[in-house]
Amino acid sequence: MRFLTSVLLAKTCTIKPSLNGADDTPAILQAFQNCNKNARIVFVNETYHVNTVMNTTGLENVDIDLFRTLLWSTNVTYWLSASLPFGYQNQSSAWWLGGCNIRFNGYGYGTLNGNGQVWYDFVKGVSNYPHRPQALTIWNTHDSVFTGLRFVQSQMWTMTTFKSSNILMQDIYINSTSSSHNPTTNTDGADTIYSNNIHFDRMTVINGDDSISTKANSTNILITNSTFINGLGVALGSIGQYDGVYEILENITARDIVFVKTLHAGYVKTWTGQRVGYPPNGGGGGFGYAKNITFANFTVSALRSSPFSLSQCTTFSSAVGDCNSSLFQVSDIFMEDIRGTVEADPIASFQCSAAAPCKNFTTLDVNVKLPNGTIATGWKCSNLKGTTGFNCTGGGACSGGSATGGC
Repeated sequence: MRFLTSVLLAKTCTIKPSLNGADDTPAILQAFQNCNKNARIVFVNETYHVNTVMNTTGLENVDIDLFRTLLWSTNVTYWLSASLPFGYQNQSSAWWLGGCNIRFNGYGYGTLNGNGQVWYDFVKGVSNYPHRPQALTIWNTHDSVFTGLRFVQSQMWTMTTFKSSNILMQDIYINSTSSSHNPTTNTDGADTIYSNNIHFDRMTVINGDDSISTKANSTNILITNSTFINGLGVALGSIGQYDGVYEILENITARDIVFVKTLHAGYVKTWTGQRVGYPPNGGGGGFGYAKNITFANFTVSALRSSPFSLSQCTTFSSAVGDCNSSLFQVSDIFMEDIRGTVEADPIASFQCSAAAPCKNFTTLDVNVKLPNGTIATGWKCSNLKGTTGFNCTGGGACSGGSATGGC
């Protein structure tokens, strides 16, 4: 299929990098303008310096070949003033890329280097620092493939599919690791927002936040054959943050995944039914549902907390509303063939809202062990109706403000 599309490409734009480390953004933008339809854009085997924001949307049938590195500048003052907002959780981006029938190939070594250490040291763990840019926003993009790319030291979230559909992300390596005492907060591996039919396959994510997060109105999301290290795991949400706004998550499947020293394997985080503060770190009062969620064939190694967790009391600040007030309903979660080791019981903590109890959670072949070799057996539940394959044990789930699905 790639061959059939390539023969129709009428033009090639090869971008020549500057020789003195000057800003290559003007040349990059010119190439995307000249080759925005039925064309090929080539980054040669050199380093390109990206010192200013890029908006390269509206592409149609374009191959993008990255043979070495895009290196973002460390001018924090500039990026905070110029990053491109996209209207959700006050988030902004260093690069908007979008269109139809895009094939972005890094061949296993094409790298987007966000120079993230300067950001980790600048924000010092502060959550959702205003205008801190994401590395890449895949904007209004359809029927496209991103493959063989490497993302290192992302500035914030690594890549977000926004208002997009029918996308394959395959053979992508992401590593955002701090070399100082400052954490890599908000370095999500990938996020989906207002997007449908997104497939993440053969992903490797090493980071300090969500490995992959499905956010508002994400449907038919598939995550397969991947390895997640040191982050928080596969997240549904956060969601329900906007007062009076209806949002959904539906048909989310993660299977054939290895988790190494992540906090959780799969977890859900919704905001309370009471708005306390404003996004990005406050909010609540949204409603809707998450349903048809499948976690299957997980191998977990030394997880730092429960493999599965659900909190309807999300907050990214010290303020929190009534944890039993959320009207966002979670139902039909299936957990199958889970094995490996965890640091402590319980296997799961499900803190569902009394105002909209969770429904229909099912497990099959869950076998995880504690460090001493004994089988973990605890299932903590609050306001969960309908369980198959497990019994809630030892009292209710912990209830309190959470940014990570627990207390």
